[in-house]
Amino acid sequence: MAAGWAQPAGLVLLLVLLAAVVPAARADKPARGGLATVAGADESSAVFPLYGDVYPHGLYYVAMSIGNPPRPYFLDVDTGSDLTWLQCDAPCVSCSKVPHPLYRPTKNKLVPCVDQMCAALHGSLTGRHKCDSPQQQCDYEIRYADQGSSLGVLVTDSFALRLANSSIVRPSLAFGCGYDQQVGSSTEVAPTDGVLGLGSGSVSLLSQLKQHGITKNVVGHCLSTRGGGFLFFGDDLVPYSRATWAPMARSAFRNYYSPGSASLYFGGRSLGVRPMEVVFDSGSSFTYFAAQPYQALVAAIKGDLSKNLKEVPDRSLPLCWKGKKPFKSVLDVKKEFKSVVLSFSNGKKSLMEIPPENYLIVTKYGNACLGILNGSEVGLKDLNIVGDITMQDQMVIYDNERGQIGWIRAPCDRIPNDNTIHGFEEGYCWPQFPNIIAYQNAESAVCYSSITKMSDKGKGH
Repeated sequence: MAAGWAQPAGLVLLLVLLAAVVPAARADKPARGGLATVAGADESSAVFPLYGDVYPHGLYYVAMSIGNPPRPYFLDVDTGSDLTWLQCDAPCVSCSKVPHPLYRPTKNKLVPCVDQMCAALHGSLTGRHKCDSPQQQCDYEIRYADQGSSLGVLVTDSFALRLANSSIVRPSLAFGCGYDQQVGSSTEVAPTDGVLGLGSGSVSLLSQLKQHGITKNVVGHCLSTRGGGFLFFGDDLVPYSRATWAPMARSAFRNYYSPGSASLYFGGRSLGVRPMEVVFDSGSSFTYFAAQPYQALVAAIKGDLSKNLKEVPDRSLPLCWKGKKPFKSVLDVKKEFKSVVLSFSNGKKSLMEIPPENYLIVTKYGNACLGILNGSEVGLKDLNIVGDITMQDQMVIYDNERGQIGWIRAPCDRIPNDNTIHGFEEGYCWPQFPNIIAYQNAESAVCYSSITKMSDKGKGH
């Protein structure tokens, strides 16, 4: 749903549906548009390691190789938005400090306003698309609920992807070059260089890969409670017969992935609130309920707690408890809480059990805090978001081919790595937040040397 590179951990930034056609004089001259196809590519899958966590960092991100030669960039994995974009030097008017050197576009990479991808981008943001001239470039503006914004221009460049069939493809994909950001801090180093938009719209990276015939229009992620996890494009890893499935519902809130409306239960009993429209959003660190279900859930939790827990203030989250001694992990306190259940009524009844470890965090102060927040306090109104905390240690699959969303418990810290699935062996390393600045120099060249060398042997040039 939102760029998480500069937000406080867990604070979702609601995208306001705005786009602006900025005067062409703001950036470089227009040039060619359109997307190059990848000749001879067969649909396959690709798997990538994920980095980050829900607490204390507040996001999960992936390393992508973009450009020619490929350069590494960290992207916030966001199934709640369509546009992939990087902070870039076009030149940059206002950018945060990021882990890698800013992406630098060339004039021949600019997408014209008349291109169908530009029309799709503007349509997904405002439903309006207008070009003053055929030569005008594709400008856009995204505004956030906290009054932040990002201004940019649509460009195309190659993405180096290693597939399950061992080939390297380098399709030319459209993404945003954000050169004027009014978000976050300009002095602190952001954890990511931009956002990986994996929504269902035609401008999303996933839809473009499908258009090129590289992967099926299926994406999934597995977020580990220990940090990290994996992301995949394509359906080779999908456990179709074992996962719980719900048909995708048309959300009133744009093109979000929604399994429809759900009834809310706590400890096996209904909380008596009206059905909640739910969306799944990996761009949100925490889960957000609208005012009525949130208040009902908090009342049920408080009414069920033993006297061993005492409510205390904690700067990390709004509602926290302490025990007789500080908690070291959620395992120390989970027995004091009961499971929350979402029962989806869209088609076949599908249940998502949310055990305490999927809605609680333990802070650095040793308190247990509720990771389900009141969405009405951050401008979400009636939207209910299942965020990263609730999707941890589950494989969540967004199958746009079959129009369904699935989930299944999985060991997300065990990345698939056998003879059929590749994408994250040599050529990648595991950056850590404390070392994020050092990673952009000599180490990144070593980490990405393999995929750069192998790209000369693969398909899709």
